Amino acid sequence: MATYAFGDIQGCLTPLRRLLDLIRFDPAADRLWFTGDLVNRGPRSLDVLRFLHGLDARCVIVLGNHDLHLLAVHSGVTPLRERDTLHDVLHAPDAEALLDWLRRRPLLHREGDYLLVHAGILPQWDIAQARSLAGEVETALRSDDYRTFLPFIYRSEATRWDDAMPSPARLGFAANVFTRMRLCSPDGVLDLDFKGPPEQAGAGLLPWFHIAPRHPRAETVLFGHWSALGVRVEERIIALDGGCVWGHALACLRLEDRTIHTVACEA
Repeated sequence: MATYAFGDIQGCLTPLRRLLDLIRFDPAADRLWFTGDLVNRGPRSLDVLRFLHGLDARCVIVLGNHDLHLLAVHSGVTPLRERDTLHDVLHAPDAEALLDWLRRRPLLHREGDYLLVHAGILPQWDIAQARSLAGEVETALRSDDYRTFLPFIYRSEATRWDDAMPSPARLGFAANVFTRMRLCSPDGVLDLDFKGPPEQAGAGLLPWFHIAPRHPRAETVLFGHWSALGVRVEERIIALDGGCVWGHALACLRLEDRTIHTVACEA
């Protein structure tokens, strides 16, 4: 029995299947973790959702920004963008069932010595606070009136944390951290626009994981989201977005021994 954590899939089912063959995935024994962004930009978002929905009991999936975008488009919060490849999902006969399943995925998963998240954890938060805030967003997304909360969660441009921040602004900021953050300042102000490699960060900004957390933690954070960062293993963080949808690689990590496996991808 083994547990494998995967980087962003983004609708690329063929590389995912090749990587599962490479690691000799046994659905009766092994578990799969996914850092989010299951859909969009790649060609087979619907097939990815159906495949992972079928493996539900063997999967842990956290939501990414593209997954939230799909929910927002489906709910009428935002229109499709020119580069979106979500039409097959939106028009599928099983769309309602798949998206109902998707919106019930967590934003943060903690197990043993690992934390699984799409983008990162704010250095100003301790683990208890991060889990509490993730739980607030998850509760809103899983509620019957989730469409009421989606505009605040999806459209938030909040970039500065305040412990006294009221809801629903708090939901939006937390979602930005868990699904969109790459850089922030030492005092916790987010940069939500930067997508390049870390060495091109602007003055006063650092990768969130290079800022000493206010509350030291023992867990290792597994995340994706940052294809320009690539697959990287550092103390207390493992980045797994190999940029599959951009023609680079799809990566996974076996948690038991931290072995990384990759397959090449076509853009």
